[in-house]
Amino acid sequence: MRILVCGGSGFIGRHIVNQLALAGHDPVARSRHTTPALDFATATTPGDWLPHLAGMDAVVNAVGVLRDSASRPIEALHAKAPMALFDACVQAGVRRVVQISALGIEGSATRYASTKRAADEHLLALTAAGRLQGCVLRPSVVFGAGGASSRMFLSLARLPVLLLPTPVQQARVQPVAVRDLAEVVARMATGDSPVGLVEIGGPDALPLAALIASLRRQMGRSPARIVTLPDWMSRASARAGDHVALSPWCSETLALLEKDNVADPATLAHWLGRPGVAAARLLSTL
Repeated sequence: MRILVCGGSGFIGRHIVNQLALAGHDPVARSRHTTPALDFATATTPGDWLPHLAGMDAVVNAVGVLRDSASRPIEALHAKAPMALFDACVQAGVRRVVQISALGIEGSATRYASTKRAADEHLLALTAAGRLQGCVLRPSVVFGAGGASSRMFLSLARLPVLLLPTPVQQARVQPVAVRDLAEVVARMATGDSPVGLVEIGGPDALPLAALIASLRRQMGRSPARIVTLPDWMSRASARAGDHVALSPWCSETLALLEKDNVADPATLAHWLGRPGVAAARLLSTL
């Protein structure tokens, strides 16, 4: 199958492209950095997408940003461009569409969550109407080489003393190895399995503080001392992160971490046909 992978040069997209190729398919990566280039910031009408859909059998959207910026406006990248893409798929007769969203966005007032939900709901509505075979995939925290959040967790794991906000110590996540996620996406994009909303998490649900501690153990280091960051300081540090464009720590991140980000681990195992990578083995996947 020939499959358009939007965001194919990004962290998750690169792994999806590799997995599709290993499975014998023909992935076509498109992003700002490919030739020809495709900029989600400006591809906001179905007509912008139709030339890229010629000859495609399926589409995967792996584009995502954590925060708004002039060059990567979150409203365009998360909502307007994907919705235009899905409408173009209807026009072009490309029925199989996989949208990579995020677990934990339901009920969140962050711009990250609200813009992701807008695209998810549009694809699900087109699917319910029988116009597409769409799948909205919502993974928990994705871990792997090249991921911004993964770099942050690894940097924290190297510190002997950690100042951690209360949500980081209490709210649970289910880290998913990026290679496992890519394998699931490849199967969804190329199969005839049921469609709709799918939430996945790794085998282990644990607070982020425990994930950081596990990574530290995997590095062969002794346990770090953990100090709780006062709430006012947590929010101040997140606001400071708002002004550092490349930082994964910001007000949006703090808000998203204030509740559990978990799913039934059996879903990932079902799609893989085996258990996913355990939290205690994540470092071996780098």
